Amino acid sequence: MPETSFQGQVVDTTPASDAFLVIGIPGSGKSSVSAELARRFPLGAHIEGDHLQDLIVSGGHLPSPEEDLEADRQLLLRARNASVLARSFHAAGVVPVIDDTVVRRAHLEFYLEHLKDLPLRLIVLAPSAEVVARRVAERDKVLADDWSFLDEALRSELAGEGTWFDSSTMTLEETVEAILANG
Repeated sequence: MPETSFQGQVVDTTPASDAFLVIGIPGSGKSSVSAELARRFPLGAHIEGDHLQDLIVSGGHLPSPEEDLEADRQLLLRARNASVLARSFHAAGVVPVIDDTVVRRAHLEFYLEHLKDLPLRLIVLAPSAEVVARRVAERDKVLADDWSFLDEALRSELAGEGTWFDSSTMTLEETVEAILANG
């Protein structure tokens, strides 16, 4: 590599056109939809909340149905880190697509505060509980707990927030096309 390779290089360029936060319960299709959505842009980045959680290799507390204040703190830490990455990618002209399990108003408000001033599109994936149960049973990723009760929390606490998609009868491609068409 020539000595001058990085001289005069600018990382931040024209900001990206959009930023996405794709939320829903486990099994709603967030990761698959977010990865495919990011691929649709000339420069797109998929920021997966679960992968950020995995960066904590010692002392990590995964969310659980039981009260765990440390798990809650780490959930907000991953939201903050996802937001920092999204801001960095956005400033560099890369469309960031964050996916995370967000069902509580306080968690969403935390994200919205950390993503303010970005051209944020909030996408809520809300297939039926039956479809989610089938998807969870069919996938390779095994969940330690049954999270189906989160569907009710999502629908009651976040009603009216963002753009909702019932992807129960939609393919991955149809879901992404619907999101893009709703811009």
